[in-house]
Parts: sequence; C-alpha cells; structure tokens
Amino acid sequence: MPKMKTKKSLKRRIKVTGTGKLMHFREGRRHLMSGKRAKRRRKLRRAKEVPEHYYKQYMQMLSPSL
Repeated sequence: MPKMKTKKSLKRRIKVTGTGKLMHFREGRRHLMSGKRAKRRRKLRRAKEVPEHYYKQYMQMLSPSL
C-alpha cells in the first residue's frame, strides 16, 4: 500500500495549536472590504476554531505532516 499523502490545500488553510486545536482564518477578506462595517472587518481578522465534527476528517488529511 502506498504512503498516505498530506492534503496540501488543507495544510495551507489550517494551523494546529500546541494544545491540538485546529484553527482557520475566516472567509470574506479578499476584496470589497470598504463595503463591510468596521466591526465585521475586525472580527474577520481573528482566527476561528474548526468545528468539532470536522476534526477526525481533517486530522486524517493532515496526519503525515504532523
């Protein structure tokens, strides 16, 4: 059986914290920022934790790189 490869697209989007949480940056920051309210732009700066029901799937995709 061949080696399992890391999903590079997911590896670029997800960061694993020291405690094992998966963090990702929010969508909606690429363009048209002037039309968004300041409060919304501030919130978009922050990273967000990946929902729990994705953990098993994402860890399996990232497993070779960890």
